[in-house]
Amino acid sequence: MSVAPARLRASGRDRVLVTPEGIALTVTVASRGARAGALFLDLIFIVLLMVGSTIALLAIAGGAAQVLDEAKSGSAAGHALQFLLIVWIVIMFLFRNAYFLFFELGPRGATPGKRLTGIRIAARDGGRLTADMVIARNLLRDIELFLPLVFFLSAGADSGWAWMAATAWLLLFLLFPLFNRDVLRAGDVIAGSWVLERPRQKLEAAMTDLRDKDADAQASRHRYQFDDEQLAVYGEFELQALERVLREDRQQSIDTVYQTIAEKIGRNDGWNDEKAFLEDYYAQLRARLEGGMRMGRRKADKFSE
Repeated sequence: MSVAPARLRASGRDRVLVTPEGIALTVTVASRGARAGALFLDLIFIVLLMVGSTIALLAIAGGAAQVLDEAKSGSAAGHALQFLLIVWIVIMFLFRNAYFLFFELGPRGATPGKRLTGIRIAARDGGRLTADMVIARNLLRDIELFLPLVFFLSAGADSGWAWMAATAWLLLFLLFPLFNRDVLRAGDVIAGSWVLERPRQKLEAAMTDLRDKDADAQASRHRYQFDDEQLAVYGEFELQALERVLREDRQQSIDTVYQTIAEKIGRNDGWNDEKAFLEDYYAQLRARLEGGMRMGRRKADKFSE
């Protein structure tokens, strides 16, 4: 990973990410405002879920107590209320800890807040975002946010040094993304992850901008045919990367990408005709992905189902 050359940058947040296939892809690091907005939205959703669950359990508890009282079984009512209290504690714990894990381990790599602000998590090495990465970055969130916040609120301004320590602890982690160019929080540093903008509009434009080629070029592109199983290997992320390689037209990059794709799909008939092979694969992969999008199905990358 490195800063993108000036000719490829649309903003100072653009970076060059080298995928495991050896493809250099320009990505955009999420802004600090987008990350803060996503966290704020997610915290609102968590609070709403907690409040809704609490109200529902209170309603259940009231109904259960009334039924058991009418049956003149006071001890049973007490046990039922204790059970509901345990359920409430477990639900509160899951909302605070499992909310981020559940959504970030999904194929989108983003919580609802991140999706609304147009950002997602990715691995900084260009590989797959693993469960270990997601778990590590979210375990750090307790140290970064929840524990110092609880300490800060419980200490109070009248507690002197305890309040100052809580404030310093909280500010240290809250301000951490301001002092590194990739807007990484401590959890990202430990996990090897970062948060990127999702190039939805840019990708859709890339998937259609070759439609105006002449008929002869279109015919030459279909010299090689690929079946659905071979095309299902890659998704939109790899399509965008392949398009960049074809546009830049550097033979070394074309050879590297050809070898990677040919090995992945079990083909070797494009030897000494690598560019035509990749152009055909690009055109057919693009058509397959666009067909899926029209049916409401999207394959974000090769790791998505």
